[in-house]
Amino acid sequence: MSRVSDNNAEDVEARTCKMKFQTEPTLPIYLKFTDVTYKVIIKGMTSCEERAILNGITGAVNPGEVLALMGPSGSGKTTLLNLLGGRLIQSTVGGSITYNDQPYSKFLKSRIGFVTQDDVLFPHLTVKETLMYAARLRLPKVLTRQQKEKRAVDVIYELGLERCQDTMIGGSFVRGVSGGERKRVCIGNEIIINPSLLFLDEPTSGLDSTTALRTIQTLQDIAEVGKTVITTIHQPSSRLFHKFDKLILLGKGSLLYFGKASEAIVYFSSIGCSPLIAMNPAEFLLDLANGNLTDISVPSELEDKVQMENSETETGNGKPPPAVVHEYLVEAYESRVADTEKKKLMAPLPLDDELKSKVSSSKRQWGASWWQQYCILFCRGIKERKHDYFSWLRITQVLSTAIILGLLWWQSDSKTIRGRQDQAGLLFFIAVFWGFFPVFTAIFTFPQERAMLGKERAADMYRLSAYFLARTTSDLPLDLILPVLFLLVVYFMAGLRLSASHFFLSMLTVFLCIVAAQGLGLAIGATLMDLKRATTLASVTVMTFMLAGGYFVKKVPVFISWIRYMSFNYHTYKLLLKVQYQDIMPTVNGIKTDSGLKEVGALVAMIFGYRFLAYLSLRKMQLHCEA
Repeated sequence: MSRVSDNNAEDVEARTCKMKFQTEPTLPIYLKFTDVTYKVIIKGMTSCEERAILNGITGAVNPGEVLALMGPSGSGKTTLLNLLGGRLIQSTVGGSITYNDQPYSKFLKSRIGFVTQDDVLFPHLTVKETLMYAARLRLPKVLTRQQKEKRAVDVIYELGLERCQDTMIGGSFVRGVSGGERKRVCIGNEIIINPSLLFLDEPTSGLDSTTALRTIQTLQDIAEVGKTVITTIHQPSSRLFHKFDKLILLGKGSLLYFGKASEAIVYFSSIGCSPLIAMNPAEFLLDLANGNLTDISVPSELEDKVQMENSETETGNGKPPPAVVHEYLVEAYESRVADTEKKKLMAPLPLDDELKSKVSSSKRQWGASWWQQYCILFCRGIKERKHDYFSWLRITQVLSTAIILGLLWWQSDSKTIRGRQDQAGLLFFIAVFWGFFPVFTAIFTFPQERAMLGKERAADMYRLSAYFLARTTSDLPLDLILPVLFLLVVYFMAGLRLSASHFFLSMLTVFLCIVAAQGLGLAIGATLMDLKRATTLASVTVMTFMLAGGYFVKKVPVFISWIRYMSFNYHTYKLLLKVQYQDIMPTVNGIKTDSGLKEVGALVAMIFGYRFLAYLSLRKMQLHCEA
């Protein structure tokens, strides 16, 4: 059976049972916005251009209502949604946006649910695990773990996800749940906190009509229990359109209509724009927003204007050009409706001071302590990435390399000079391989999770320090299993010193190299946040460290010799030589076989230094995003 028919059958079955949303009291939030403007500065080679994205948008939405933001692509819907949701706080924003007559504060992060257009989810977690982790991180500290997990289960049943709760979310390379189920999981991630305000960016994009209708019905059910819902919508069906309470129609960043959705057609008919054939209201409104009057009556003012101008300004069908239509619609709204709506918004809300003071609080509300955040993120990290770490491709890559090395250096002799030179080559290759491999694995860490990190940090799910430490330490248990298998094969096949102390010291040295190399990969990835540039920089850096690693060039010129002290390959190679030959000979390949404390200290410094640089880069990225 096809995926689409599966979706329809699942949605039809789920609709037979009316969802009962959590009805516990929520903080009512009245959202008002007046003359909202937004500009971006486009920097060219020689000049800077300021472009207006939004031009004086005014509107309001109350608890229990669903407000739809409509308009053609590029009209500013998503920008307006981000501004109202507190996701864009910049100096180029003008106008007033208030929540219960108060400006935006960090407290609102815990009262706002924001569903992005792209389904940002971990592909290897199941539906149930995704919602469980969200509940444990986001719900208030006063609830126990059992209460939080019960809330997650409740949301699963409320959204009709019980059939797929143990199915992986899936992604580009992993088969998972259907598109409608993914969208409902995203909505579940946000409604699990019982938000006062719920923002959604095109929740029906990519869904069939039945699934889209069910999604909008879900939003209506959410609003009915006292929540304020704002959603962008591109081109809804007529059935979807009638589910909305209020409507904002945008065209080229300007406001063409704000009011009840059911009265939009009446308003446009009053200014001379009526559909000439039976049309979906949404298609009619989008045609107007695009300046297209095909199958729509031309207002008398525009007819006179077109007749007065030369025929060059007319289109082939005798209709006025889109720019003229747009200008007429903007002027008609400003002259007939705008002032009345603004006067309504000027009236203070009938709210007590307690509701207003709650919203104006600048104190953040974390759902878990720092240690709980760390533990939850650590467990989530291991569950999500164990599939990648233990893929057959990765295991085969490491074991086949180990077997080839073992065969090439089969039972090498450390008693002769020639044998020791051969063994030194093997030890250097081990230092290079376990320096190269972790760098190119760790580079992908933060660029790949940038969207998830941005989404979760914008909702104050956890502190950045807890995420960073959990993300870097959850990789360690997985990263250290394959090197153990590698060394078990190579060490004994190559005939290195058969002693428990020497074997475990060699293992410890390789571990230090891996963790230091990982730190470099994390720092490069976090600093550049671009995979192509990061891979290029890492390739040059790792190659430089390898060449300066003390095997290819024994006598490095003084002006460039400092590079080798930054190379984890160099320190790892020296340590491996010292572990093997410390009791046998004073020097090997010009390297003294002393205690190796300097090398250990250098690797430990790299482990912490590179990670600190990665953390600072992430912190800078977060500040940049919030600026």
